[in-house]
Amino acid sequence: MKILFISLGCDKNLADTEFMLGKLEKKGYSFTDDEEEADLIIVNTCCFIHDAKEESIQMLLEMGRVKEQGKARALIAAGCLAERYQDEIRREIPEVDAIVGTNAIDKIVEAVEKTLLKEEGSQLEDINGIPAYGEERIVTTGGHFAYLKIAEGCNKNCTYCIIPKVRGHYRSIPMEHLLKAAEELVAKGVKELILVAQETTLYGTDLYGEKMLPKLLKGLCEISGLYWIRILYCYPEEITDELIKVIKEEPKICHYLDIPIQHCADGILKKMGRRTNERSLREMVGRLRREIPDICLRTTLITGFPGETQEDHERLMAFVDEMEFDRLGVFTYSQEEDTKAAEFPDQIAESLKEDRQAEIMELQQEIAFEKAEAMIGKEVLVMIEGKVADENAYVGRTYKDAPNVDGLIFINTDREFMTGDFVKIKVTGSYEYDLIGEMIE
Repeated sequence: MKILFISLGCDKNLADTEFMLGKLEKKGYSFTDDEEEADLIIVNTCCFIHDAKEESIQMLLEMGRVKEQGKARALIAAGCLAERYQDEIRREIPEVDAIVGTNAIDKIVEAVEKTLLKEEGSQLEDINGIPAYGEERIVTTGGHFAYLKIAEGCNKNCTYCIIPKVRGHYRSIPMEHLLKAAEELVAKGVKELILVAQETTLYGTDLYGEKMLPKLLKGLCEISGLYWIRILYCYPEEITDELIKVIKEEPKICHYLDIPIQHCADGILKKMGRRTNERSLREMVGRLRREIPDICLRTTLITGFPGETQEDHERLMAFVDEMEFDRLGVFTYSQEEDTKAAEFPDQIAESLKEDRQAEIMELQQEIAFEKAEAMIGKEVLVMIEGKVADENAYVGRTYKDAPNVDGLIFINTDREFMTGDFVKIKVTGSYEYDLIGEMIE
C-alpha cells in the first residue's frame, strides 16, 4: 500500500508531516512520489495567507483529479486549511474522502484505515487540547538537519492572523519529550536542530509557569553529536536576559535569531495587536548586538496593513535602513476572513501594497549585498549541503543561514565531502545574497 504525501506551508507543518509519515511507516505503509503508483493521497494543507490557501485548494483539486483518473482509492486533507474549512471542503471538493484536523495528526493511521474501508475516516480533535506528538518520525530534510516543534498554537491574537482559530491557544510540548525526540534525531544523523513554534520565546509558560526556553536549550546542548541549534520565531518583547546569556555562552547555539517584528510605526503596531513599539524594538536590536556582536538577525515585515500611510511606510523604510537586518522578508498584507483586521477601514489597494513591498526589498537588497561583501576575507565554519552537479564544488551554509530561506556559500575543492560535514572556509567573494569560499588547509 503506497501513499503519496504532499506537505504544503511552513516548517511547522513539515514537522507535522514527518510525524504522520513516521506513524504510517510503523504500520507498514510505504511512500511514493509517483501519482500513478499511489494507492492513497494525503495533502497537509496551509491557509496562513491568501496565496497559501489558494495553493492548498488547487492541490486538493488536482489530487482529486488524479484520484478519479488513476489507481488511488482515497484522498485525505490534513492541516490548517482542512481544519478551518472542513465544511466547505466536504461541500465543494467531494473527491476528498476524509479530513484530519491540526490537533488530530496522531490519528492519521485511523483516518487512513477507515477511509480505505470506505468508512468515515475524518479525525477532528479539540484544537485547544493536549498537542499531538509522539516518537515516530521520518526526517524529510536530507537527514543532516531537522525541525523540532516545541509548542503548538498562539495566544497573541494579532489582528491579521488566523492561526489561533486553526491551531488553538499556546500549548508547550513537555521538555522530557522534546529532549528524547532530539536525542533520537541526532542518533539518526541530524547535526542541526531548528526550534520552531508559532512563538518559541514563550515555551514552557503554560506547563511550568515560566519561560523555559533557556533551560530547554541547555538540555539540548548536552546531546553528544549535535553541532548546531538554531532558534526561529522569537517575539522581540519576550526575549529575556537569560535567553540572550544562553545564546551567548553555549557554543552549539547559532548566533542567529529570527525576530518577526512586522512593522515599526507605533500606530500600525497597535492596530496589528502587537505588544511592542519602535523604541523597544530599537532597544532590543541594540542589546542583542551589544551582547552578541556577531549575531545574525532575521526579521519579517508586513506592508500595506489597513490604514498604513505613506508616512508610516517611509518610517519603516528609515527603520530598515538604520537597523540593517542581516536577513529580511516582506509580505504584503493579506485580508483574511474571520480576523479583526479584515474589517478595518482604509484597506489598501494591492498595487500599492506591492509597490511598498518592492521598495523595502530593494533597500534590503542593498544592505544584504553589502553585508555579503563584508564577509570577504573572513573564516567561517560551513555545513555542507551537497555537491554542485558536474563541478568540483560544494554548496553549504554558515551559521548565518537557515535552510531554504537564507543564502548559501559555494566552495571550489577537489576533496570529497558528505552532506552534513563541517568544514572551515575562507570567504573569497560574494554574489548577491550568496558567498564564494575556499578550503582552509
